Amino acid sequence: MSPSAKGQNLTGHDKIILSGMVKNRAQQAVPFASLKIRGTDEGTTTDSLGRFSFSASASGEQTLVVSSIGFNTYTQPVNLQGKDITMQIVLQPRRQELQGVVISAGSFEASDKAKGASLTPMDAVTVAGSNNDLATALRSLPGAQQIGEQAGLFVRGGTGEETKQFIDGMLMPFPNYPSIPGLPQPARVDPFLFQGILFSSGGYSALYGEAMSSALILNSVDLPDRSSADFSAFLPGNLSAGFQKITGDKKGSYGISGSYNNQHLYNRIVPQEPDYFYGPEYYNGNANLGRKIGKTGMLKLYVSWDHGHTALRNPDVDSLSLKSAYTSKSRNLYAHVNYRQLLGDSWKISAGLAYDDNRDEVNTRLLDRDNQQVFLSHDPYRYKNSDFLTRSVFAQGRLVLTHMFGRNQSIDFGAEHFYTRDRFTHNDSLSALTDHLSAVFAEGNLQLSSHISARAGLRMEYSSLLGRTTWSPRLSLAYRISDGAQFNAAYGMFYQKPDNVYLFANRRLDFSRADHYVINFTRKADNRFFRIEAYYKQYHDLVKTDPAYDNNGKGYAKGIELFWRDKKTIPDLDYWVSYTYLDTKRDFLDYPYTLRPAFTSPHTATLAVKKFFPGISTSVNVSYAFAAGRPYYDIAEQPEGPARVRDEGHTRAYNVVNLHIAYLFNMFKKWKQPAFSGVALGANNLLGTRQVFGYNYSSNGLNKIPVTPPARRYYFIGFFTSFGVDRTSDFMDNMDSNL
Repeated sequence: MSPSAKGQNLTGHDKIILSGMVKNRAQQAVPFASLKIRGTDEGTTTDSLGRFSFSASASGEQTLVVSSIGFNTYTQPVNLQGKDITMQIVLQPRRQELQGVVISAGSFEASDKAKGASLTPMDAVTVAGSNNDLATALRSLPGAQQIGEQAGLFVRGGTGEETKQFIDGMLMPFPNYPSIPGLPQPARVDPFLFQGILFSSGGYSALYGEAMSSALILNSVDLPDRSSADFSAFLPGNLSAGFQKITGDKKGSYGISGSYNNQHLYNRIVPQEPDYFYGPEYYNGNANLGRKIGKTGMLKLYVSWDHGHTALRNPDVDSLSLKSAYTSKSRNLYAHVNYRQLLGDSWKISAGLAYDDNRDEVNTRLLDRDNQQVFLSHDPYRYKNSDFLTRSVFAQGRLVLTHMFGRNQSIDFGAEHFYTRDRFTHNDSLSALTDHLSAVFAEGNLQLSSHISARAGLRMEYSSLLGRTTWSPRLSLAYRISDGAQFNAAYGMFYQKPDNVYLFANRRLDFSRADHYVINFTRKADNRFFRIEAYYKQYHDLVKTDPAYDNNGKGYAKGIELFWRDKKTIPDLDYWVSYTYLDTKRDFLDYPYTLRPAFTSPHTATLAVKKFFPGISTSVNVSYAFAAGRPYYDIAEQPEGPARVRDEGHTRAYNVVNLHIAYLFNMFKKWKQPAFSGVALGANNLLGTRQVFGYNYSSNGLNKIPVTPPARRYYFIGFFTSFGVDRTSDFMDNMDSNL
């Protein structure tokens, strides 16, 4: 450990580094063992090779506590003064117990306890084609659909609105920039802010609600290891910079970062369809603050703000001699504060407040060939010159109490309240909605035996706007059949309010519901991970818009998913393969009868390969994504009776190869603080295959325009550097971390 890694604690002593290994009696590594200085929240978890290293602010005589399911708790006095401590710890097996049973039905976890099992923040940056975007990166996992023309994450037959995102337990209501017809939109958060990512595609915890299909649960970093700064510049037009500062007493940190992205120059160089006459332009800033309170308390504040502006022109589908212009302007302010504290040896409290102020402005115009506005009063043109303004205010309060028992058992119970106020203006017409949604929940984590774990919970929600109460039972089980292999099962009921666009039309709508049934088998061993999962979802009370706005919709989704990841067979090579089979149908919105949704594909597969060449400090990442053709429909309303399907078919299969290359180097070798720099370049859809996501139809059904990506390929090249943190090890650890 270099001297620069040390700091000063409040008593003036050097901050002590504790490091070493944890093994069992057979001298085998014990991965994911928990180490903690008694009476504080300082500690760590061993990696896949049983290694650990952490710094302690406490001083003097202290007690180190080491625990791992299947072993007796180990304690050792340590004198935190004078010099760093290196130790070899041997845990004694607990009689008739195996390694801990971790419930994982329907979820992929990426955290310090599950590195390599799924997606880490570094994966989100380095998987080819992800573009540093969490939602895009998650499409390489089973269950997610390859959607290239809409914002959001589409999971197991669910729409993008049915996946919700949570940060430290708090709902982020607008995780992406607003949707633009035919175009994906980037996420608003930086994956490097998080130490853990849980992608739950079914059967998630009763602590979370308002998501029928999926939950993306993010845990932010408490305190970084050291102060740092970073800067990057990429063509086609992205600049970003930021810093993170550790306070002098080592008990707090604060940071600010920002980015600016403007694609205007790139769109002039690489021909695009549609015709952009502004942007796309995005700028974003965020600030964070972390502070240890007392021995076991942690306070975290996160604030982000952003602005987006995009304007484009397309041929008008109803008259190809005219054009349709679409302009989107958005701004968003999001903030949340989270506090957690140990209360004695067996209780923990976690509380949070969140606030979001979102404004989306959309203008549509009908233009002639010279881009001059045209006004026509007859259908279907009368509403093609319109102005829309949506203003949404969101607030959340949340309190969770946890009582911890022996053998990693616990019970969580708490409550939260959501306040939403939405105002929607269309030209001169104003509509407004206000809702108070309250929820209470309780969930127990039980170790029924050395082989069996269970999680059982119940969630109740009440919406003042709908005047409805829901009860949502959740149950998960895990059965360990050998060290590293287990079966998992989950069941749950999941409710969700209708989107505002439907509530503005009918405020008497009810909650929609999905019932989840999940079973899987997983095996982790020797830096390899295998999972096979089957699921069934039954949808109830989906929103219908034709012939009237009501909850008479229904549907189902069922399928099988496979996932295989291997980090051992080939040195410095990490690859994974995922496959999803999906059988789903819905009768919802304007569908005249039960149909396979237009955003679903029956077969989806991904191959992601990441190879690091230490000799030349170069990372090469390749990914291939496949999706069978998606259905498309021309659904026409009828003056009397239900709508009818006027035309239907299937798109061509989706095939995309992405290539990213990064060369890493240190251009500040004489500096005392570590630095990391690199040059990266890449191409998405390297082979230029033509992708068709669906079709837009004219009102009379005579014109049919394909929905395609703006360009066949997307290129980037740029430079990035960071000070204070050597990211080279992140690339190496990404190859070496155990499963």
